[in-house]
Amino acid sequence: MSAAPIDVHARKSSKVGDVLRVTSGNFLEQFDFFLFGFYAADIGKTFFPAESEFASLMLTFAVFGAGFLMRPLGAIVLGAYIDTVGRRKGLIVTLALMASGTILIAAVPGYATIGLLAPALVLVGRLLQGFSAGAELGGVSVYLAEIATPGKKGFYVSWQSASQQVSIVVAAALGFAVRAYLTSDQIDAWGWRIPFFVGCLTVPVIFFLRRTLQETDEFKARTYHPKAPEMLRSMVANWKVVIAGMMMVAMTTTAFYLITVYTPTFGKNVLHLTSRDALIVTFCVGISNFIWLPIGGALSDRIGRKPILVATTILTILTAYPMMAWLASAPSFVRMLEVELVLSALYGLYNGAMVVALTEVMPVQVRVVGFSLAYSLATALFGGLTPLISTWLINETSDKAAPGYWLTFAAICGLAATLILFHKASVDRRAASMAH
Repeated sequence: MSAAPIDVHARKSSKVGDVLRVTSGNFLEQFDFFLFGFYAADIGKTFFPAESEFASLMLTFAVFGAGFLMRPLGAIVLGAYIDTVGRRKGLIVTLALMASGTILIAAVPGYATIGLLAPALVLVGRLLQGFSAGAELGGVSVYLAEIATPGKKGFYVSWQSASQQVSIVVAAALGFAVRAYLTSDQIDAWGWRIPFFVGCLTVPVIFFLRRTLQETDEFKARTYHPKAPEMLRSMVANWKVVIAGMMMVAMTTTAFYLITVYTPTFGKNVLHLTSRDALIVTFCVGISNFIWLPIGGALSDRIGRKPILVATTILTILTAYPMMAWLASAPSFVRMLEVELVLSALYGLYNGAMVVALTEVMPVQVRVVGFSLAYSLATALFGGLTPLISTWLINETSDKAAPGYWLTFAAICGLAATLILFHKASVDRRAASMAH
């Protein structure tokens, strides 16, 4: 008789342990994405040699963006799989696909060695990463939402995004170390691969952590799990929610990739700061994001999601381009750090409230696939293309602050979507109360 409580206790892991295990795979996924942006110029020289630096960068960022175009497909296929078989099994599959893409990019010889096969294999690696990432963020966010203690869902879900910031800090620190100990020629030739191989070395540890995940009680309590055709019909029926969710994510994914992945290239190639300065800024942004994200999630638990989402999008609309113009008018390490830290605060507060809000507006039975599809569409059309669009805007307008226009547009989308979704939720609640 006395053994039963011990058995129950043995099957329950601590909440902290659950958060660590589920976000560990998210770390690897984002780590490699950041590295691709950090070393865009070096990757371009290795795999996409062209007549000009602009053309090489555009080719590199096009392949970077191609991975994001695979996200919606991954969201539908893998998201439906996770909603059917469970969070634990599905997240192990997404991790395996992500690891395969990472290893491929790290190991492929350059264009000078194997010709066109080199960029083709890099593209395959990016497509694998994009396919797996399509459901990874949704799976992790929903898992955290389902294990959260009452009244703290926003705080719990915010750790999905916070784990990405650890990736930024580690990637920036590795990049700083590589540039400190190797010459520019060595980095161009092979040094840029070192951080990618470090990411590969973490794969066995992360697989071990993911395998020890427990399935969520909320998922196990469901007596019926819809099949893929039913999920597809549900997505079609709820297409307005998915599109509005995509617009809400547009603000966060654009800001995120602008202040993290694009920062090293922007600092070095556009503002003509040193690589060291750009990496230090990126490192500081990662720490800042890590601090603001849980604050945003916790505040949304306390005062509601809508006030934070509305306030941060309006502030971004009012300040994004003016801050970028101020930076471009007299580029310096201090100015770049100040601008990026302000944008980091706006992003962190917004995203801390946005991700949990997105899990709440999706139908329960298709929560992962709905969340993943909205997030993936936004990342494909906004965030993933941010380096490419920013590079193009600067080249076309000769305005170094032009990325501020793109972020302003994304913030307008986020504000409109927030007002639409919360108005719909209010109408639905009134209709439900009248029905009772």
